[in-house]
Amino acid sequence: MALPVEEWRLCAARRWAALEPALRERLAVASLQDTLLLGCGLLRPEAEAAVLRRLCRRAPAGKEPAAACFYREEGNRRFGRRQYDAAVRLYSQAASHELPGSPEVSVCFANRSAALFHLGHFEVCLEDIARAESHGYPDRLLPKVLLRKAECLLCLGRLQDAANALSAVENKIAMDGTMTNPAHQTLLKKLSQLKIKIHEKESCPQPAREACGEIQRDSEFWEENDSISGASSSLGLNFDMERGRHLVARQDIQPGQNLLKEEAFVSVLCPGEGLLLQDSSETPWDTRVTNADLYCHRCLRQLLASVPCRGCSYAKYCSQNCADVAWERYHRTECSLGALLLTLGVFCHVALRTVLLAGFAEVSRLVEWSHDGDKDLRNHEARCKYPSEAPDVRTGTRGIPGCNENGQYQSSYQAVFNLLPHAEKHSPEHKFLCMLSVVAVCKQLQEAGLEGAVFNRESSEKWSKPETCEKTSGDLSPELKIMAEAMLRHVLQLQCNAQAITVMQELGSGDGAVVNKKPVRLATAFFPVLSLLNHSCCPNISVSFSGTAATVRASQPIPSGQEIFHCYEDMLCCSNEACAVSVSRESLSRRLQDLQQQIKKALELLKDRKADQAIKLLLKCQMDAGNFLSPEHLLMGEMEDHLAQVYATLGKWQEAARHLEKSIEIVEVHHGPSSVEIGHELFKLAQILFNGFAVSEALSTIQRAEEILSVHCGPRSTQIQELQEMKTCLLELPRSILQRT
Repeated sequence: MALPVEEWRLCAARRWAALEPALRERLAVASLQDTLLLGCGLLRPEAEAAVLRRLCRRAPAGKEPAAACFYREEGNRRFGRRQYDAAVRLYSQAASHELPGSPEVSVCFANRSAALFHLGHFEVCLEDIARAESHGYPDRLLPKVLLRKAECLLCLGRLQDAANALSAVENKIAMDGTMTNPAHQTLLKKLSQLKIKIHEKESCPQPAREACGEIQRDSEFWEENDSISGASSSLGLNFDMERGRHLVARQDIQPGQNLLKEEAFVSVLCPGEGLLLQDSSETPWDTRVTNADLYCHRCLRQLLASVPCRGCSYAKYCSQNCADVAWERYHRTECSLGALLLTLGVFCHVALRTVLLAGFAEVSRLVEWSHDGDKDLRNHEARCKYPSEAPDVRTGTRGIPGCNENGQYQSSYQAVFNLLPHAEKHSPEHKFLCMLSVVAVCKQLQEAGLEGAVFNRESSEKWSKPETCEKTSGDLSPELKIMAEAMLRHVLQLQCNAQAITVMQELGSGDGAVVNKKPVRLATAFFPVLSLLNHSCCPNISVSFSGTAATVRASQPIPSGQEIFHCYEDMLCCSNEACAVSVSRESLSRRLQDLQQQIKKALELLKDRKADQAIKLLLKCQMDAGNFLSPEHLLMGEMEDHLAQVYATLGKWQEAARHLEKSIEIVEVHHGPSSVEIGHELFKLAQILFNGFAVSEALSTIQRAEEILSVHCGPRSTQIQELQEMKTCLLELPRSILQRT
C-alpha cells in the first residue's frame, strides 16, 4: 500500500477542512520548507497523534512470546501432517517473535531444520542447525539434531564431514552415559544405519562430474557509458524544455540489447496480500503469509529459512549478513517504528529510508541548496527547465540537474534529490496528508530518542535534545525539520518517480499441469537513472528485476536519435475510442470492483475443486462485463485467461487453448506483439498445447515464446529453459505420433 491507511487519510482530510481558510491558502502555495514550518504544530497529541496510536495497534510489529508459542505449536501440527512447506513458514513466524539468543528461538530453528530436511533443502537445513547450536539449543536434545546434520552431509556427498558429525554424536552419547529409553534406542539405531551408509558410499565413490558449459553466463560485450552510471555507451542524456531529462539512442540498437543495469538507491518491500496457512479462520494470531514473509527485506531474494530481526517481528532476512547490514544502515532507526510505517504506507517508508541511507550531512547540504534564490521549489523547477542558466556545484558543468561537477549522472542521492516533486501539481489536501504523515514519523523519532541514529552519530545518548523541543508544543528540532523537508520532497517525488520492482509469482498451489504466473509488485524503489526514461504507451524497452537490480533491454529496433521510452502506467480504461457512452469515474470504479470481486469468487471455487461452478460464474462475469467494457478491455482478457486455467485443470486442453488464444489477442492489442506480456501468455499456451499433444502447434508457439522472452528476460531465464525442455521432449516423440499431429 503506497499511501496511508484509509482511516488516517480521512483523519487528515478532517484536519485540513477544520483549518482556518487563511492558513489553508498559505499551505496551498507554500514551498516545502514553509509547509513544514507551518505544519509542524498541526499534529495534535490528543487528536491526530491519538488516532495514529490506535491505528498502529492494528499492525503490531513487536515480539510477542504468546504469538511465538502459537506459531511453534501450529508448525508442529503441520509437521505431523507432513505439510512441510507450511511448517517452515510457521516456524519462521515463531522465530520472528522469540528473543535472539534464547533457547526458545533455537528450538524454532531446529524444528525448521527438520521440515527443510524432509523438503530436500539440505544446505539450508545445515544453516538452521548451525543457528540452533549458536543460539543455545538444549544439550539433551542435541544428538537428534547432530544426526540430522550427518544425514544432510551424507545426502550432499560430503562423506568426511558426515563421518565427523557422527563421531560428535557418538562422543555426545558417551558423555551422557547409558541410553535406555525407546527414544535413545531409536537414535542409536539410526546412528548405526548412517555409519553403514557412509561406509557404502566410501566403498563406491561417485564418478566425477564433468564441467557443464551450460552454467556459463552470457558474455555480452558491455561498454559502460562514461557519463551515465550503469548505462550502455549506446545511450546519451539529453535535456529540453518539453521533455526534461531523457535518454536517447546514440547509435542503432538491436532488440534484446542490454541498455542499463542499475541497483536501486533505496527499496522497501511491499507486504502485499496474504495467503492463509491456517485451516480455520478462528485463530488468535494472523497466519497469513505475505511478501514480507517470503522475501528478504534488504536484498529481496526469496526466503526459504528467514533470519529474524533482533528487535521486531516484521523484518526478515535471507542471511545474518543481510540482517546486520540492514541494521547498521537504516533498520536500527526503523525497527521501533514498524507499526507506524506500516500504517503510513510504503511511500512514507521509502522517504525515511532514503534520508537514512543518504546521511544527514548530504541531506542537509542539498536541502540548504534548495533554499537558495527565492526559497521556493518552483524556482528549482524553473532551473530544471532552463538548466543552462544555472550551472553550479549541484547541477554540474553540463547544467543538467542531478549531474555532478564532472558532468556525470550517477545513481546517487544527489540524483534522487533532483527528481522533480511536481509540488504545484499535487492537490493541497494531498500535500497536507503527506506533510502530516512525515511530521508524525519525525516526532516519533524524536520522542524515541533516535536522533543519534538518524544523524549518523555513535549513540543517541550523545545527542542532547534542545530544551525548546520539550517546552514548545511538540516542535521538531532544527535537524529533524531538515530531514522532514527532504522526506516530504521524496514522498511527493514518488507519485511520479516510484518504480515498482516486480516478480513473477505462481497463482494457486502450483501443482497443476499449467503453471499460471503473473507479475506482482514486490517493492517500491528509487532508480535515479531508470527515472530518466519518459513514459509512452508504446515503449521500446523492457525492464526486468533480479533482487534490487533492474536490467533494461531493447524490446524492438531503436534507430539512432530516437528517445528511449518506458511504460509505467497501469490503468483500467475503456479502449474503444468510438464508444459514445459516458459514465462517471465513481460509477465505473464501482462496477469494476464488483466485477473483480465476482472473478475472485470464481477463482476461489476453482481452488475448492468446483470447476463447473467456476466456469458458470466466469461466463456470467463475461456477460456482465460486456455491458460496460469494450471487447478489448484487459479485464476481458483476464477472464479468458481464467477460463483457460479452469479448462486446463479439467484436462480439456483444446478448450483451454481456445480461451487463452483470445486472451493473447487482447494482450497483444494493449502491449504489442513483441511485449514481455505476450511472451508470458505464449509460455502458458505452450504448456497447454504440450499437455494436449498438439505437437506442431506447441512447437511453433514455443519458438515464438523463446524469441520474445529471450529478448526481455535473457537466454538463460527459467522460462526459456522450460521451453527448451518441452521442445526437446516433443522432438523425441516417436515419428508416428509426430506425423499424426
